[in-house]
Amino acid sequence: MRGASSMVSSGGMRVSPARQIAFEILRRVETADAFAADLLHARLSEASAPRKRADAALATELTLGVLRWQRLLDFLLERYAGRPVADFDLEVLLALRLGLYQLRFLTRVPARAAVNESVELVKWARKGSAARLVNAVLRRASSEKESAVNAPLEQIEQQLSPDLPPAERLGILYSHPTWMVERWLQCFGAARTKALLETDNRPARVMCTLLDPAHAEGATSALREAGLSIEPGRMLGSAWSTRGGDPTDTEAFRRGWISIQDEASQLVALLLDAGPGRSILDLCAAPGGKTAVLARAAGPQSLVIAADRHLHRLRATKTNLNRLGVTSVHLLALDATAPLPLAASFDRILVDAPCSGTGTLSRNPEIRWRLGPNDLAEFHRRQVALLSSALDRLAPGGRLVYSTCSLEPEENEQVVAEVLRGRREIRRVSGLGVAALKPHLAPGVNPNELFDREENFRTFPPEHQTDGFFAAILESP
Repeated sequence: MRGASSMVSSGGMRVSPARQIAFEILRRVETADAFAADLLHARLSEASAPRKRADAALATELTLGVLRWQRLLDFLLERYAGRPVADFDLEVLLALRLGLYQLRFLTRVPARAAVNESVELVKWARKGSAARLVNAVLRRASSEKESAVNAPLEQIEQQLSPDLPPAERLGILYSHPTWMVERWLQCFGAARTKALLETDNRPARVMCTLLDPAHAEGATSALREAGLSIEPGRMLGSAWSTRGGDPTDTEAFRRGWISIQDEASQLVALLLDAGPGRSILDLCAAPGGKTAVLARAAGPQSLVIAADRHLHRLRATKTNLNRLGVTSVHLLALDATAPLPLAASFDRILVDAPCSGTGTLSRNPEIRWRLGPNDLAEFHRRQVALLSSALDRLAPGGRLVYSTCSLEPEENEQVVAEVLRGRREIRRVSGLGVAALKPHLAPGVNPNELFDREENFRTFPPEHQTDGFFAAILESP
């Protein structure tokens, strides 16, 4: 596979590396159910140094931008092409989306470059017969500089039928599935839903977590020397927001001084209040970010087991933990939806359950196009099984945290309620979460505002500028 600094010829002009990378990744997202962020990281790490930063920035912008705005782009493309986007071959549609995204959102890219490179992309993808079509559609779009392609959303909204239901109207304008918008309107109301849709379409913050305060000066220096700008986290005193580069390509990361982890994700691990001498079980542990937080809090003499269903994810977890200098964790492959093959009980258990991920759509925009309303019932079934199995191994007086990065009630409070109906002995003790988080929060953050009336921990992306997380703290008598 070529590095990002190479140029790819279509037989005529050359396709820029960033556009080629974006095109290839978008194709894999469509055909292999891959995640764009993972593919971008793997592909851009191959890039040679001189062009790496510029290529990485544009490739990332194009890939994630097209995924975020896919529905609106398709709505506009159907107008310019005069036919449904379903009529296009995948490669042709991807080239059109990339071209239109540049015309609408990237004002620094000349219209001619956006059009011509999209034409060359379809030639390079061996769809040369569609080159004239791509050229015509995008030139038609670029000629309307004061019309739909550059128009604010309010102007595009005027072109929609007045008979469209609110969920469909918002779904087109903010590029989300109608069914998802409809349920959010019911859960959150119109104002919070619109704020959530807007947040989902903004680039996610890249957060670095400092694991050991002794390395604070060295880590900040290494990040800045690599050309990154850093700002304090909004929630945690040990977190930084980074811009202007890849923090995983720095000495701070290679030396294990920092971990790439959203603030809400780390807060979930801190809810467990893992301390020295406590036995800890981290189910669904990959890629190990929360495991590292727990293991450092517990100390090297504590029993810490990190479990996951997939061996390849456990291998990645081991690599990550080794980089962070966490070597005391025992790794175990198991299916946690079945009764756990463990004789021991544990003082602390974290169940960070696989979920729909609707709290991470800014970071993983492709999820919105893969998920369907019927998928939530299957997630719920598995999550109930996970939580039930985990509670069987909770020691007397022990604490369990059940968490997801989902915004959906079926995966959150409804899972907890269903499991607890058959376990009257399990209780929810008021104030545990606030007490666990208070020592770690940044100045000015009120921990009480992170919990609802039922003592559930919640973060909402527009309000907290984090991923959307849910967590419930359960205790055994």
